[in-house]
Amino acid sequence: MDQTLLPKEEKRWVLTWDAFVEELRRVSCLAAPMMVVSVMLYFLQVVSVIMAGHLSELSLSGVSMATSFTNVTGFSLLAGFSGGLETLCGQTYGAEQYKKFGSYTYCAIISLIVISIPVSVIWTFMDRLLIAVGIDSEISTVACKYAIWLVPALFAFAVLQPLLRYFQTRSLIYPILVSTCAALCFHIPLCWALVYKWELGNIGGALSIGVSYWLNVILLVLYMVFSSSCEKTRGLYWDDIFSSINKFFRFAFPSAVMICLEWWVYELVILLSGLLPDPKLQTSVLSICLATTTLHYYVQYGIGAAGSTRISNELGAGNPQAAQAVVQVVLIMSLVEVVTVSLILFSCRHIFGYAFSSEKRVVDYVDELAPLMCLTIIMEGLQAVLSGQFPITPD
Repeated sequence: MDQTLLPKEEKRWVLTWDAFVEELRRVSCLAAPMMVVSVMLYFLQVVSVIMAGHLSELSLSGVSMATSFTNVTGFSLLAGFSGGLETLCGQTYGAEQYKKFGSYTYCAIISLIVISIPVSVIWTFMDRLLIAVGIDSEISTVACKYAIWLVPALFAFAVLQPLLRYFQTRSLIYPILVSTCAALCFHIPLCWALVYKWELGNIGGALSIGVSYWLNVILLVLYMVFSSSCEKTRGLYWDDIFSSINKFFRFAFPSAVMICLEWWVYELVILLSGLLPDPKLQTSVLSICLATTTLHYYVQYGIGAAGSTRISNELGAGNPQAAQAVVQVVLIMSLVEVVTVSLILFSCRHIFGYAFSSEKRVVDYVDELAPLMCLTIIMEGLQAVLSGQFPITPD
């Protein structure tokens, strides 16, 4: 009788090498495509900044300022609103409400296109806004010109983000991977040709982003239209689409607030750098440093997102011990990755700046800030994995 009242002794669970390797394989299979897609989407804008940076120091400062301003006022807003689809589409697809699934996607596309109209008007008067807050007039003029030619990319982004959520919530990662890879491979030579070959300068960099975004949209739409896997969810029901607007914004607003606040922290640093004593130099250098750390953040996001998925799957299946294994594997992967990247960056700190600019003083300033970049990469990378959240989108 007394023995039955005693608590059962819990068996201590230990992660074996075979279990570690198996979990490492599973997490890697999920993390790799997520990581590549996130990095490639962000790298589209980075390529244009790099191309413009080799024109002149003023060009790099203006394009960096425009990129930060457009991210704060436009791209982050659209990415945030589209985040509401992760809940809506995820639940409706799990409940096999395929008609509603497609309606939410189309509703988001229409809503984001409408939001893009006033945003594009704000971009048209960017130079006046920047000058009003004390930004150098030359930098403001270059930034405004770049932003105006970036408007086509804004509307493409308004369509692209809901499409990405459409495929992600259905675990159709590889169509996104292929389309994004094709867009980036097309973007690099196109950007070079427009900037240097046809001598369009900064305008060419902005136009190439828009063309590449629209190419990505076209490829995803073609897959949606012709693939049998999307047959049940691509139906167009106008009454249902417009009736879904209220519910969409009820989920989209909180998502937009969370993503925008996290994204704005980075971009406001670039905007405020225009108020420093030497705005051309300091804006250029800070944009290089933040572009580097942000690009690396997406690598860690891929690991964190894969780990979050695996943990939720194992907990849902009633396997808490397996979930512990995932946590350990993800943390080890993250630590190895951030330490490796930091060591490489620190070793190449004397020449790293040449990837963005030919100006000697810009390269030297980047060299001085390299230790801080390495520390940021380590701390920010671990935070990305532990939180399991995406800032973007930024890209």
